[in-house]
Amino acid sequence: MRALALVYALVLLAVGLLNQVPGITDAQGRVFGIFALDIFDDLLHLGSAAWAGISAALSRRASITFLRVFGLLYLADGLLGLATGSGYLDLGILVWGVQDLPLMFRILANAPHLLLGGVATLAGWRARP
Repeated sequence: MRALALVYALVLLAVGLLNQVPGITDAQGRVFGIFALDIFDDLLHLGSAAWAGISAALSRRASITFLRVFGLLYLADGLLGLATGSGYLDLGILVWGVQDLPLMFRILANAPHLLLGGVATLAGWRARP
């Protein structure tokens, strides 16, 4: 569980730094032409990376707690984004409300949170403390 939390720390750190890598964003500032990440999103990902890294460094129990809570938060955000086109972690549902976006775009835009949240939730809740 500690190793998995460390993997999450590294992945989230990389995501938090994507906007800083030349050539990754398009002319509209979208990462890979899909994700419009702003400083708030970057800070959310970097904060999640720090939480994952600290959990991994502390203990197995802290790592399991991280995976359970983080997983549920990100999975729920991805499901809401899939259904409405806006998530809640970035306050998008409050700022933009329900968006009329093509289904494939909603799938692609929310796949990272669905995948990261789903794997973390599954691993965290299957683990024995």
